[in-house]
Amino acid sequence: MIQLKNIAKSFDGREVLKDISMVFEPGKTNLIIGQSGSGKTVLLKCLLGLHHTDSGKMLFNNYAFGDMSDSERRTLRREMGMVFQGSALFDSMTVLENVMFPMQMLTKQATAVMRKAAEEVIERVNLVDAHNKLPAELSGGMQKRVAIARAVVMKPKYLFCDEPNSGLDPKTAIVIDNLIREITQENNITTVINSHDMNSVMEIGDTILFLKDGIKAWEGTKEEIFKTNNEAITDFVYSSELMKKVKEVYQ
Repeated sequence: MIQLKNIAKSFDGREVLKDISMVFEPGKTNLIIGQSGSGKTVLLKCLLGLHHTDSGKMLFNNYAFGDMSDSERRTLRREMGMVFQGSALFDSMTVLENVMFPMQMLTKQATAVMRKAAEEVIERVNLVDAHNKLPAELSGGMQKRVAIARAVVMKPKYLFCDEPNSGLDPKTAIVIDNLIREITQENNITTVINSHDMNSVMEIGDTILFLKDGIKAWEGTKEEIFKTNNEAITDFVYSSELMKKVKEVYQ
């Protein structure tokens, strides 16, 4: 579980995050949504420890990040997995090598042990015959699967995903959404996903944090999002003609 308590962050005197409090629960897909410039990416980078917050507390399983020693923070970072927006695979490495990479960098396990762990997660994301392929030989959806496998190969407690459906067709995006949700539930991971994709919200939005101009404008579930009278969230959700028709069905 991750708890945010009154988080604030500024750059050059400009407040980007203002008094954000939220709980991201284990075993659930926790989505952060909002328009470009709303603070989603900054919040994700704070959670990853890439930005220091100006005030407030971030607690990982009740341990405050700000109170941790350097050694404790390094241990915490080993418990984090990250799926990058563009997959960020190494072009010159095979699928198997890409997935093994975090273990090679962060552990002293025997090669055979690392290989077995990598093969298991590659099989879990349904890429059994792709071990020796290079990223350029894979479709966009397959590359995302490799990125997910690499992110979870070390059995993280926390999984962060930055726009995991970016660049994918709607059908493939749903497959990736469901894969992330299944792995989250199977391993009781606290998963936090940055997204602007309403299909993802409807498919896997167990908990949703909506940011607007750096503040928490709304929080709830995928069921509640269609019933709320909060003007900020309804303007965001029903900005397209398609979603306006969905609203009519739910109401």
